Amino acid sequence: MRELEASATCSSDGSLSGGKLEWLAGSTERGVREQPVWCHADSVRVPGLVWEPADARACGLVLLGHGASTHKAAPHLRALARRFVRRHQLMALAIDGPIHGDRATGEASQQRFGAYWRSQPEATAFMIRDWRLFLSSLISERASGLRVGYWGLSMGTIFGLPLVAAEPRISVAVLGLMGIRGPTQDWIEAAADRVRCPVLFLQQWDDQLFAREDSLALFDRLASPRKQLHVNVGRHAEVPTFEYDFSREFIARELMD
Repeated sequence: MRELEASATCSSDGSLSGGKLEWLAGSTERGVREQPVWCHADSVRVPGLVWEPADARACGLVLLGHGASTHKAAPHLRALARRFVRRHQLMALAIDGPIHGDRATGEASQQRFGAYWRSQPEATAFMIRDWRLFLSSLISERASGLRVGYWGLSMGTIFGLPLVAAEPRISVAVLGLMGIRGPTQDWIEAAADRVRCPVLFLQQWDDQLFAREDSLALFDRLASPRKQLHVNVGRHAEVPTFEYDFSREFIARELMD
């Protein structure tokens, strides 16, 4: 794991130098500007999507990690991003994970991601690098001085928990639909030991992908002195709508205090 972590190292002040942002044509609807953007740095090209207030400066920045079989512009993620903008004047950024969205080489599915996760454990290091490059670039160009939060469930936690542990600029996180298991279990455990920011963890009691004892073990392992666990009856993808609302308020409150 040390070799993988080395590929995502940062400078002594905790930041990574950013790349160049290539903004594509976007659209504005009900006060929200949505704009596709690519981050270029050396041989790295990362596809992203930014939502921000159309007529005012944002009050904070939220990174959105999508789940397996979806992408940065998935309807539920897009709806969450727009609510962050309209209701809290926060900027939101989502990027495509490996083999998803604009990085897909075929149809994305949970099964395909599972096979990829098992065969490419170094993907975590690359996602940390990609997130941090994009974050540095966006802060430099449009989000200077803003506090940063992270929201990501399932695959968004598989990659997001190590990001939250590695990135000192993230001051609040929503995680969940994940447990201590899988090919990167050692990395997940080590990351949980390093998380210190406030965390809201969402769990589905009847999750068919992650056993409830594995999810409870991950929550218990999180080192944050301020953490909440919300458990709801239902399968993996059946997170109630009110939990999306609560998690949005949780992040907004921390970023805007």
